[in-house]
Order: sequence, then C-alpha cells, then structure tokens
Amino acid sequence: MPVNSHQKQGPGIQNRVQHRRDEQGRFPKGHSGNPAGRPPGSRNAATEMAQALLDGEADALIRKCVELALDGNPTALKLCLERLVPRRGRSAKLEMPRIATAADIAPAMSAVAQATAEGTITPYDGAELSRILETYAKAIEIGEFERRLKELEQDREDGRAARA
Repeated sequence: MPVNSHQKQGPGIQNRVQHRRDEQGRFPKGHSGNPAGRPPGSRNAATEMAQALLDGEADALIRKCVELALDGNPTALKLCLERLVPRRGRSAKLEMPRIATAADIAPAMSAVAQATAEGTITPYDGAELSRILETYAKAIEIGEFERRLKELEQDREDGRAARA
C-alpha cells in the first residue's frame, strides 16, 4: 500500500482525516476538505507564473503591439484603440416615464429612441437601455402571469368549495 502524506505525519492526523473521507479517500458530498475556503487574495499558480514571465517585458510587448498596429494588423490595431479610447459608461440625463405596467414600456422605449436620435445618449447607450427595458418588460409580464394564474387557481378552489 502506498504511503500518503497523512501516514507520514503520524497516526493522530491520519485518524482525524480518515473519518472525514470515504473508502476511496474522497470527502463525502457536502463536506469540504477546506471549510475555510481559498484565502482571499490568493492567486492561481498559472497566473503567477505568467506574470513572472511577463515581468520586465511589458514595455517591449506594448512597443511590438503598437508596431503591429501601425503595420496594419487589425487585431493589434483594435487592441491599441480599445486602450486609447476605452468604452466607459457615462451618465446622461434622460427623462423617462414611470414604468408600472407592460403598457408603460412603449413610451419608455420611445423616450430612449428619441434621446438616441437627438444625440442626448449614444447609440450604444440607447441599445443598452433598450435591453434593460426589454428585460423589465419580461419581468412585468411574468409577474402579471403569476398574478393571473393565482387568481384562476383561487377561483377554481372557491368553485370547488361552493359545490361541496
């Protein structure tokens, strides 16, 4: 039988660990071998190795990327442009109607389209707001469906109780 690290450390540790593992040496479902979890701030060994390899080479890598971009490499060009002009969220004042029901989504979408057309918000921001409104509309529809289903179930139960 091969010697494992617990056997090398003595019987006290082996007994303490043995009762927490099954016959194959695995921890039972729901019982972690490390209940405290990974320490905050700890990093993956592969990440640390990659960073160690790149330490001191950042200037040369950036210079090469810029050279490739200037030579017309589209991937390098995109990378450089994304660093020069990053896409960041910005706040913009936009008058939006209050949304309480699915019927309120259309005027809100109209406000987003109008603001985009006028240049108050960027097309990117307009698309993001439209996605938010679409998600909100789905949530309203699901809530409304759930409410109506409960009403139907309650009416059915009331009908059964009245007949009994």
